[in-house]
Amino acid sequence: MSPESQAFLASFVTESYYYWASVFMLLIHVGFLAYEGGAARSKNVLATMVKNLMTLSLVGLTFFYFGWWVYNAFPLFPLQGGIVGPWTDPASEGIVGDVLGLVQASYPWSPALGPNIADNLTGVFWFAFALFSMTTASILSGAVIERIKIGAYSILAIVLGSFTWVVAASWGWNPYGWMFTQLGYRDFGCAGLLHAVAGFFALGVLINLGPRIGKFDAQGNPRVIMPHNLPLTMVGLMLIFVGFYAFLAACVIFVPGQTVATTIYGTPMTLSSIGVNATLALSAGLVGAYMGSKADPFYTISGGLAGIIAVGGAMDLYSPAIIIPLAFIAAYTMPFVGNAVEKAGIDDAVGAFAVHGYCGVLGALFVGIFASGYPQPEGIPAINLGAQIVGVSICALLLGFLPGYGVSFVLKKMGMLRVSQAEEIAGLDLSDFGIEGYPEYSILPEQNGHPSMTPVSMAEAAPKV
Repeated sequence: MSPESQAFLASFVTESYYYWASVFMLLIHVGFLAYEGGAARSKNVLATMVKNLMTLSLVGLTFFYFGWWVYNAFPLFPLQGGIVGPWTDPASEGIVGDVLGLVQASYPWSPALGPNIADNLTGVFWFAFALFSMTTASILSGAVIERIKIGAYSILAIVLGSFTWVVAASWGWNPYGWMFTQLGYRDFGCAGLLHAVAGFFALGVLINLGPRIGKFDAQGNPRVIMPHNLPLTMVGLMLIFVGFYAFLAACVIFVPGQTVATTIYGTPMTLSSIGVNATLALSAGLVGAYMGSKADPFYTISGGLAGIIAVGGAMDLYSPAIIIPLAFIAAYTMPFVGNAVEKAGIDDAVGAFAVHGYCGVLGALFVGIFASGYPQPEGIPAINLGAQIVGVSICALLLGFLPGYGVSFVLKKMGMLRVSQAEEIAGLDLSDFGIEGYPEYSILPEQNGHPSMTPVSMAEAAPKV
């Protein structure tokens, strides 16, 4: 095979790898659609599902317009200038930055900060990164169902999905990011960088949004608002699990010129570690949440996600023997955190803070405890608990809670955050679309000799007394 053919084959394999990993990541959004649609009451199912569609579309567009730029421009900010990453020389050798084709540029203005579709690699990496961002915003989506205005949600989803979490990734999930290069912060599967940011962002929004009508009694005790379709919710989470495997695979850096797959930090890894460790984390998480929640179906299946998130920070380093107890502990304790949030008067409809915020923080801290001292590339501090504490604090508070609380506070003061009481009681399907997700049909008297079937609401179909 000629050198040109070999180069083409290597490029094609890499391009295909990221393309199909990203396509399978779309199953995460199919899962969120079903998960949140099932978790909502029937009067809100359409509004909940449409909100998920808008998450995908709006974050996809804004990540193109500025999210990708933020990732490539901010790694060294505010310490010094920025960089860009257009995969300019995939065959180059040397430090990880050169292997990845990253070149220096002045912060923050550079024409190279857009996704390049001419080199066969930057475009598919942009595709994968865009799916990461859509997933981040979808974590907020479930927490706020049944009472948020679609316009306010759209603004919040864009801020979270195309900016705040992208800054976190630029600082800590980047070979030039200062949290990595200066502190040694490590987070392979973005436990703190993505999940903690999203979970704490959602918490800040929920404080301003307030609980659903009827969620708490006169004494402030929480009432259970059951999903209208719990089986659909469970199927949705299973689809999220499938997409999560693809998400983890897309965290692997696999480009021509490299003899091994690496993490974003330039350290070697294998897909087999993801296959074994993610499966064990999923399994241990399900068992842990089953026991911790005393067999509550909703918490049980959420435990699989909790388990994977809790070990995601160093899934490339952990042995299977460590994966099992860490995932179990996180998932076992997750329902207690969810219940504590409710007792504090916060209505998190799907337990997003407990699953993503709490387990994301655990996932980052576990790295500093159980992988402490592990060497990193030359010139980078070894993994240490201090770096993990500082890094996850920045993610959870500076880039998560504060923006979520601040933006939603402004929206609340402008009267743009929450739907009216009448709209909430009637259901967002009727107020937003004028139709119900599950319309009943009534046989009306014959018209022109033919029976007519016309959709009517449950209220219209009810007998008058």
